[in-house]
Amino acid sequence: MIIIATQHVQKSYGADPVLRDVTLEIKAGERVGIVGPNGAGKTTLFKLLAGLEQPDAGEVFRAKGIRWAYLPQTPHYPPEWTARDVIASAFGDVLAIQEEMRLLEREMSRVGEADRELERLIGRYQTLQSEFELLDGYQWEARMAQVTDGLGLSEGFLSTPFARLSGGEQTKTGLAKLLCQQSDVLLLDEPTNHLDLEAMEWLEGFLRDYPGTVLMISHDRCFLDAVVSSIYHLDGGVAEHYTGNYSTFVKEREERLLRQFAEYQEQQKKIKKMQEAIKRLKEWGNRSNPPNEAFHRRAKSMEKALDRLERIERPRLEAERMGLAFHKAERSGEEVLVAEGVSKSFGEKRLFDGASLLLRYGERKALLGPNGCGKSTWIKMMVGELPPDAGTVRIGSSVKLGYLSQRALEGDQERRVIDVFRETAAVSEAEARHRLAKFLFYGEQVFKRIGQLSGGERMRLRLAQLMHQDVNLLVLDEPTNHLDIEARETLEEALAGFQGSLLIVSHDRYFLQKMVDGVYWVENGRLVHDEGTFEEAREKRRQRHSGAGSRTAENTRKAGEPLQSEKRPHAETMPHTMKPAGSGPDAASSRKRSNPYKLAELERAIAEREARRDEMMALLSGGETDYRKLIGWQQELERLTEEIDALYREWMERQES
Repeated sequence: MIIIATQHVQKSYGADPVLRDVTLEIKAGERVGIVGPNGAGKTTLFKLLAGLEQPDAGEVFRAKGIRWAYLPQTPHYPPEWTARDVIASAFGDVLAIQEEMRLLEREMSRVGEADRELERLIGRYQTLQSEFELLDGYQWEARMAQVTDGLGLSEGFLSTPFARLSGGEQTKTGLAKLLCQQSDVLLLDEPTNHLDLEAMEWLEGFLRDYPGTVLMISHDRCFLDAVVSSIYHLDGGVAEHYTGNYSTFVKEREERLLRQFAEYQEQQKKIKKMQEAIKRLKEWGNRSNPPNEAFHRRAKSMEKALDRLERIERPRLEAERMGLAFHKAERSGEEVLVAEGVSKSFGEKRLFDGASLLLRYGERKALLGPNGCGKSTWIKMMVGELPPDAGTVRIGSSVKLGYLSQRALEGDQERRVIDVFRETAAVSEAEARHRLAKFLFYGEQVFKRIGQLSGGERMRLRLAQLMHQDVNLLVLDEPTNHLDIEARETLEEALAGFQGSLLIVSHDRYFLQKMVDGVYWVENGRLVHDEGTFEEAREKRRQRHSGAGSRTAENTRKAGEPLQSEKRPHAETMPHTMKPAGSGPDAASSRKRSNPYKLAELERAIAEREARRDEMMALLSGGETDYRKLIGWQQELERLTEEIDALYREWMERQES
């Protein structure tokens, strides 16, 4: 059964076309992801599907009798409502029936058994009871608890007045209400925003088992892989359909683009030949005296055929991306960040109690834990924005810090983009505009006020500032928030080539898997360290919590002594693989840890250069007699050979480390 469909939908805001020709078809029970760059019109499409806006042209079909659930961006509720009241309003019909049943119970207790009014009251009560059972009313509190527990909403959170919650907390509350409604169609716009890892994984399972249809806009690649069964890619005002999850979509889209480009090139060749033939026919016709009309008629016929030809649009093989490239800074000291015995409280809430962390040069660590555990507070102590209540925090020698916070670009919101950028990059206005264009700020956009920027634009501007600073330590607090998938991939590529140290707070599992070589988990006010990729670290933590795996450190430590992972290690007592870079004969390899993402990038670069080298060798052996071409090809071959040798050496170093 088709539950939603659009036919050639168009939508513009003023002179700006957002949707040009969108046709889609969604069947009942499907799990559909809507992906595309920021500004492609994904949220506009959702508003059209939900009936909140009307298309300028085209048709939107919505099956009759279907219950829809869409989370508005700015919900409004009575000022006295708490978060619990907002979520409970999802059961409005059930609660209304329950309240009327209670009123009837009180009335029936006041009416005598002989009173004829009692019979009417009982009849009404039985009708309401049937409706209540039909709506599964006796389970509404259990259903609400399932959702609030799954999303990690504490009792204190639920008791807070909705108006006092932050924007992110209000969004999370709205999501909980949406999931409780049990509608036929769920429209979810970035549902994983503001969720921690545990809540994301719970939501994945909830949506997989959801009995209705689910449409979601998301830039979370792991989440899309886990939930959706088809993808609509929205870009340039049109939507393309792909069957499968996000990973399948990426592979198939690349194949489609390559096929379309081959068809485009073939058609261009055909068009060129037809144009040349038309030109020759006209020349031949004009050479005759008198002019030969037969040649001109044939040329005219070919021109008409060329006009009727349905042109294949040149595909855009590469999406428009930011020009991210970190400046190379001098090497920092061996110990980059050191924290020992740190405690921190806010009022009666204790976040950390004797926590320790050590980040060495070249290491890439994540700091992870549930929302509210104090990750951002820890980062602020690391960068000097907050003092610890006890313990010490120290930044190592020659460390040049770059900090990307969740609250980037606070302060005067009337400042212009170009002025904010020039605060950190001492360049002329013309040069600033040129550099900002690499971060997709074009033309008059550089004169926008900070207060007018979207979340994604703020993040791009802050990244532009970081790119023009000499830093060897990056502290990133949710760096992928508000970035679309293309921007996230660009950031990943830039960070893969960054030569310094990284400390990252993020809930983007795809990003973490590519970036980190260890995780510090916030657990019971301490930091527990696990080496390895994100998935390896998560598996170690899972085994530790389930009681499986080795508990050597726990069994051997003295009473009251911190876990080994919580203490500051010393080079002479550490295993060989954990010794600081530069402390032994394997210093070079320890500085280049075996990052699977970097290995894959090296393999791709080697394959590309080897293919190009084979082309050069084929040209050199092809019998060419132009010595200038031969010299150029030989020089190109020598350069490629040197690059391939260097790439293989780096690959071997990383593989053996």
